[in-house]
Amino acid sequence: MKKILLTATAFLMLFSCQNDQTESTALAANATARRSCASQDVLAEQMKADPTLALRMNQIEAFTQKAMLTNRLVAGKIVIPVVVNVLYRTAAENISDAQIQSQIDVLNKDFTASNPDFASTPAEFAGVAANVDITFELKQIIRKSTTKTSWGTNDVMKNAKRGGINPTSPSNTLNMWACTIGGGILGYAQFPGGSLATDGVVIDSNYFGLSSAASAPYNLGRTATHEVGHWMNLRHIWGDASCGNDLVSDTPVHKTSNFGVPVYPYVSTCLPAHNEMTMNYMDYTDDRGMYMFTNGQKSRITPLFVTGGARAGFGI
Repeated sequence: MKKILLTATAFLMLFSCQNDQTESTALAANATARRSCASQDVLAEQMKADPTLALRMNQIEAFTQKAMLTNRLVAGKIVIPVVVNVLYRTAAENISDAQIQSQIDVLNKDFTASNPDFASTPAEFAGVAANVDITFELKQIIRKSTTKTSWGTNDVMKNAKRGGINPTSPSNTLNMWACTIGGGILGYAQFPGGSLATDGVVIDSNYFGLSSAASAPYNLGRTATHEVGHWMNLRHIWGDASCGNDLVSDTPVHKTSNFGVPVYPYVSTCLPAHNEMTMNYMDYTDDRGMYMFTNGQKSRITPLFVTGGARAGFGI
């Protein structure tokens, strides 16, 4: 399963050559049949708007690789303060305090491997299944009424002058926005290196926390787990390319995204023959079908929070 790490040049190409298509204008259909995360499309748009972003991400990647090689560790427990910004037009969009807390609870379980379904990890992957050992603490809920029916993916919800809510202390606080995104998109995140003015995670209010059965199969809070994974510098497990590279050494190569709840063993068509890790949080499977990170993903996350890391201001 060992993958060859990209050079800095290849890494730059990986992010500058992504699909430029954005779904920010495709807002008519709100029904979601399959998981759709817009993080990669948003990144492509941000890179087009800010040519220096690729350089900053390259620097973060170089720092990450060096920290992984030298096994640098954080000085103390990582606790992420969270502010949840709720933008609502209807009563249903004005999700309750209890539902918001349920999302924090899900994140705490998933990032500490204390989720009950973690025990379902196949024996083949048990040796790399990880306790990321990061916890989250809800600090504040900010609510704002709006007349907008959907927000898209161009970060308008993060701008008070455009009807949204500005992020709170983004250098040391994870901001989450709960709103109707539209276009069938469940959520998206900003990768490390982007502007503080737009840093954070956006989750459609239908899929925020332990939501109603009407939101199934995305009603178990795993959309936020996936998106926070992006916010912590994790890529989609298929590397956003056919048999692509997610920059993690212990995740098997995936042909592409997987949906539903694939039955293990799920044999990849990427050679040599092997089983795909469809239960990884960075795939596109249903909420009940994803329940693990890997040690390699944890090793990729950790450098963000060490001294000099891109998110070193968080709780260290």
